[in-house]
Amino acid sequence: MDIPSNGEDPIRALILPRRSSFSTLLPQLMEASTMARSLLTAPPTLCGPREHPEPPSSPLLRVHARFTRPISISNSKTSTSALRLEKNNRLLTRCSLDSVETKADVPIEKRFPPFPAVMDINQIRNILPHRFPFLLVDRVIEYTPGHTAVGIKNVTINDNFFPGHFPERPIMPGVLMVEAMAQVGGLVMLQPEVGGSRENFFFAGIDKVRFRKPVIAGDTLVMRMTLIKLQKRFGIAKMEGKAYVGGDLVCEGEFLMATGSGSE
Repeated sequence: MDIPSNGEDPIRALILPRRSSFSTLLPQLMEASTMARSLLTAPPTLCGPREHPEPPSSPLLRVHARFTRPISISNSKTSTSALRLEKNNRLLTRCSLDSVETKADVPIEKRFPPFPAVMDINQIRNILPHRFPFLLVDRVIEYTPGHTAVGIKNVTINDNFFPGHFPERPIMPGVLMVEAMAQVGGLVMLQPEVGGSRENFFFAGIDKVRFRKPVIAGDTLVMRMTLIKLQKRFGIAKMEGKAYVGGDLVCEGEFLMATGSGSE
């Protein structure tokens, strides 16, 4: 190592040229960083390939890669392949989303699946003693023996109560909504798990009944009845009932069911 003749510290003489060279490279490093960031954050097209310029391989990018550890774009084929793979994944995702059939493209008659039939009308008739015109449950769509049942009533203009309630504005009477809910409760009670039977089952009382919205012809009344308390010793059952139309609550209340002989 040559020692400067002017008496300057040799260590200082070695450091100063490196500092000056680093200050000269700093603007070029910033330019390379901006170029790399633009390559990585460029928005993809919706579908189809888009030509990206190949990342230039230069000493500046190699120096920049040494200072930016997370992503290396210096003369490596792996980095270029990773960029292309990410671009292709974005394009495939966009294309697949565009090819999915939207809800608006499906005809309205095919958008809504039918209600499941856990019990059809024939099975309901085998359990409930009611008959026309007072059988107000058309189908059971959910059923847990001895606990809960969900039934539906299709309200049509042909129901026999609409000519009188009301001729100009057909509305299902509230007392018939309560009766329909009680019949769904009967499907829970008239099971061996509860101990009821068709011969000794009675609707004993209602409490806290509220009618939230009118039910008109064309609606589908969905009724859920849940057994809350059962006293087999006294033959009394307490149930909670709620009725919905299109997801909106239209009626709710508490029901008392009694089991006993007809003379009691």
